[in-house]
Amino acid sequence: MTQLQRVAIAPEQIVNSGNGREMIALTHEQQHYLTRVLRLADGASFIAIVNGGWWRATLQGTKAEMISPMTAATELPAGITLLVAMPKGNGFDDIVRQTTEMGVTRICPVVSDRTLLSPSSHKVDRWRRIATEAAEQSKRQIVPTIGEPLTFTTALQSCQGEKQYICLTHPHLPHLLPSLQDWWSSWVDNGQNTPKIIIATGPEGGWTAAEEEAAASANFQPVSLGSRILRAITAPIVALSLVAAVLESK
Repeated sequence: MTQLQRVAIAPEQIVNSGNGREMIALTHEQQHYLTRVLRLADGASFIAIVNGGWWRATLQGTKAEMISPMTAATELPAGITLLVAMPKGNGFDDIVRQTTEMGVTRICPVVSDRTLLSPSSHKVDRWRRIATEAAEQSKRQIVPTIGEPLTFTTALQSCQGEKQYICLTHPHLPHLLPSLQDWWSSWVDNGQNTPKIIIATGPEGGWTAAEEEAAASANFQPVSLGSRILRAITAPIVALSLVAAVLESK
């Protein structure tokens, strides 16, 4: 059976044709991808990722018709938000791409006291395109939300979850892995569903003392990612890989 390609569709692209059929108003980029890159003809099928699910859709010129829902179970059993202090250079591109592949729900770029990057709106748009492409490639049912850059204090106030961690480099802190395992086992045993997990990772040079205190006041549990110092690009990827491993092992 031919592998159907996946295209992420924004909810506002769904239109009613007037005869009971739901249609997708394709963007110029999507039309180019489907007809020029994939070389699909009218009537050919693809998978539309929309509203947290998959639909079989058929190409109809500049639009596509939503034919039927498809079964998919590719999301983690919890919503994962990463508060990531933005690294210098283009490292945030890799963070967005790889954590999207691993199942992140939301990424909040953070301007910390030691952040050197001051991203433009073009950078944020680029990150959102990367998240869309990575979600399509990795068979996600959703495209992660990439927020506008926030100060760390504002990010702490805007993100609330059932479990909140801040990753630090201090010795003798509990490791994120057993902390997650203990909490997740208790959560599942109590029959609770779909919690939100928030994880904050720092910039080059680490969080400042004031930022650590602010996180503690916002009920973020300090944890370690191991005895080695990880780069600002590596830390969020390691953290999310641990989360995905715990959530998918029980």
